[in-house]
Amino acid sequence: MAKEKPLAVRPPALRRHVVLVGLMGAGKSAIGRRVAARIGARFRDADTEIEKAAGMRISDIFSVHGEVEFRIGERRVITRLLDGDPILLATGGGAYMDDNTRFLLKQIATTVWMRAELDVLVKRTSKRGNRPLLKNGNPREILATLIDKRYPIYAEADIVVDSRDEPHEVTVNDIIDALKARGDLA
Repeated sequence: MAKEKPLAVRPPALRRHVVLVGLMGAGKSAIGRRVAARIGARFRDADTEIEKAAGMRISDIFSVHGEVEFRIGERRVITRLLDGDPILLATGGGAYMDDNTRFLLKQIATTVWMRAELDVLVKRTSKRGNRPLLKNGNPREILATLIDKRYPIYAEADIVVDSRDEPHEVTVNDIIDALKARGDLA
């Protein structure tokens, strides 16, 4: 009778949670999925999970309950998602702006700011009409205002990676290299 080979046990790819932050259109979800697939980590998208928990789209939550209530629910969902083994989490653009959420993330995760220039954000966000903050005015002007307000806070992230108008794999490699350099990947 032939001996069975022992199954190779692969250690978890991430030593701690990795959370992608940045403005809408920076590529947090698209890039996050690719990074997770490359390193063998579980990926979650906070906005998708919020929609599941609420039973409604983000834009509808904003319309019905307002941004303040949305942020409270968002924090609850993020807290739940980060209660367990390390995952790679893409957050909504405003999540890191909430003081309590930012404090939580700094305690239990490595945060990666996916920084993008205004032209890149305008180009990417114009492809989808489901951005509640861009519905009431000129999207370029709104994004420019958000950059002024949010980039100083996003700069508090542990890692900064530029999300440029080039193939996703470039940014994926940048994130993986940065996580390796910090020792966050096994």
